[in-house]
Amino acid sequence: MNLLRTTLDNGLKVLIRESHAAPVASVWVWYRVGVRNEHQGITGISHWVEHMAFKGSQRWPEGLADQAIAREGGVYNGMTWNDFTTYYATLPAHKISLALDIEADRMRNVSFDPEAVESERTVIISERQGNENSPLFLLGEEVQAAAYRVHPYRYETVGHLCDLQTMTRDMLYTHYQTYYTPNNAILAIAGDFNAGEIERLSERYFGNIPAGPEVPPVTAVEPPQRGERRVIVEGAGQTEYLTVAYHIPEARHEDFFALTILNAILAGASGFLVGGNITNHTSRLYQALVAKELAVDVDGSLSATVDPGLYHITATAWPGRPLTDLETALNSEIERLQDAPVTSAELEKAQRQARALFAYASESTTNQAFWLGYSEIFADYGWFLRYVDKLAAVTVADVQRVAQTYLRPQNRTVGWYLVRRVVG
Repeated sequence: MNLLRTTLDNGLKVLIRESHAAPVASVWVWYRVGVRNEHQGITGISHWVEHMAFKGSQRWPEGLADQAIAREGGVYNGMTWNDFTTYYATLPAHKISLALDIEADRMRNVSFDPEAVESERTVIISERQGNENSPLFLLGEEVQAAAYRVHPYRYETVGHLCDLQTMTRDMLYTHYQTYYTPNNAILAIAGDFNAGEIERLSERYFGNIPAGPEVPPVTAVEPPQRGERRVIVEGAGQTEYLTVAYHIPEARHEDFFALTILNAILAGASGFLVGGNITNHTSRLYQALVAKELAVDVDGSLSATVDPGLYHITATAWPGRPLTDLETALNSEIERLQDAPVTSAELEKAQRQARALFAYASESTTNQAFWLGYSEIFADYGWFLRYVDKLAAVTVADVQRVAQTYLRPQNRTVGWYLVRRVVG
């Protein structure tokens, strides 16, 4: 592994990986700010600031950076989630200075023009309202809010409508100045270059940016759940849905790897933010729910987070089949996992699938740079390097143990989406 790690005097962590498979480079800047750093009154603020960073600066006015990257045949984007906001560009390796220039400017010079803020308010409110057309969004938001009583993970990335309507330009700018600083950021770069040369370029573009204030700590700790919670959402549509969310540990916890294998056995292997898909037709839940026409589809997901997260199982009800039948069958499969060990063949297949998805999610230059930064957000790059070995070390007993520990009724939040019946 040809990896160079350094920290600039202003606190910026820099991770550089040489990868000569293709003549491209991918530059990611990660900020340790997202839903985790929000509270009522400013929900959605990190996502909004991410949008404002694309509105430009005096040096890179709106649209100019996008055009410059596209002109070189590159791609350019960003995203916000629970624990982070990140921006990236992948482009020909010999044009890497262009991406470094854009990101260094973005770190300190976003203008937050008042007219642009108001224009973007309309865009983000429309995004929120568009999401509300999705039954799964509505159900997911209610389940998340019920599952978390204390922790900010209870909020959706897009934020609450009331906050989007009332947040001010100064609130956005203060958030930007507080969190979008070199001492709260990771620069992750992979590609076809000399790592020492890229280290010097990183110092040149980012080294003179002053460190920001000390970042406010996140002190929220979600207390243990002491009994099943249930929510019912009613809305338009023709389809009903079931979601069950269990509290699980953070990604650094050893049980996270056994839970990854459990999910592959139960619902089919699933990727992370950049993962692919493998058919889940042989998974236990597919056979118990979809093959028996209780559900149209079913999937499970767990994400690598800084603080303890949730393991979700979501099923789309078969037309005309009541959610009670679907939930009963799902619970029976959970109990089967807890009562009897899985077979060695199931374990080995799940491990192969999870490894295959992880390999797919880390083979391109863009995804290599992604993992450099993402794993540093919730653990460190060693987590990524050890991931496959950790999956291989999971045993049949481990799968049964984590099923018994975390998939308890007292630890779950159950959500139903019911089609609203029109009367008269």
